[in-house]
Amino acid sequence: MAFVLQSNVLGVPTTTDVTAIAPGTSNLPGVVLEAQLGEIRQGWDTALGSGEFIYLKGVASLAVGDVVSFNAYTGATTRWAGTANTGVPLAVAVSTPTSSQYGWFQVGGNAIVTCSGTVAAGDAAFFSATAALKTAAVAGKQVLNIVAASANGATVGTTALASTQAVYTLNRPFVQGQIT
Repeated sequence: MAFVLQSNVLGVPTTTDVTAIAPGTSNLPGVVLEAQLGEIRQGWDTALGSGEFIYLKGVASLAVGDVVSFNAYTGATTRWAGTANTGVPLAVAVSTPTSSQYGWFQVGGNAIVTCSGTVAAGDAAFFSATAALKTAAVAGKQVLNIVAASANGATVGTTALASTQAVYTLNRPFVQGQIT
């Protein structure tokens, strides 16, 4: 499963490409990498449908499906460690850029997300462990604008997901803000 950007232009890396070239830096004579930090683009996948992606800097130890918090202004990402009541925006890694690389992260549509425990379609999402979600409630650590669209280990298209993966529907998810 690989999303294809619908608004692709010359110089924009695909959703699974990882590059060490900083946005706006010439990478060939007369060619400037088109994607900019915080830029949002639409994509399409035959099994998952339409998706929305934001261009950000990577982080160490990142795996596809990891949940990250991010700063769209600086482009910095952090594997989400579950700090409660922060209201920070979240995204899902679709590639594995390191801290010196850049790539696309999913913020909208159906995404394959790292999870733990038993997940069923329609379940809410909460922090589980670093960069992963679960369905059991954790005070102050609910992820809003996200819902499980499949059980963990489901088949997507012709690919069987691992028991630590499920499809979640994202709509620019963020961590629950202060509740007290």
